[in-house]
Amino acid sequence: MHKPETTPAHEAPTTELAMSVQEEARLIRRMQLMMHLVLQTVAQDSSLTIDEASQMIADARTAALTMFPGKELAYDLIWRPRFQRLMRERFRIM
Repeated sequence: MHKPETTPAHEAPTTELAMSVQEEARLIRRMQLMMHLVLQTVAQDSSLTIDEASQMIADARTAALTMFPGKELAYDLIWRPRFQRLMRERFRIM
């Protein structure tokens, strides 16, 4: 009698790990898209006030940290300088 093939139990975590890596990659792409949209909107929308731009950036930060809890340092190192530079250039902030 032929024994049906089954996936060994030791392979399940690899599959779960692969799925979590894929999920994290998907979230990273989603966050990058969101951040780039905010950067582009602030840079190109001439009707945007400094308060509105600041609120958009704050909301983007909240969303990013909701997607990646506990990653404040990563946000501060990667995204904060970009937003600060944009705000200085766009609104002539010194």
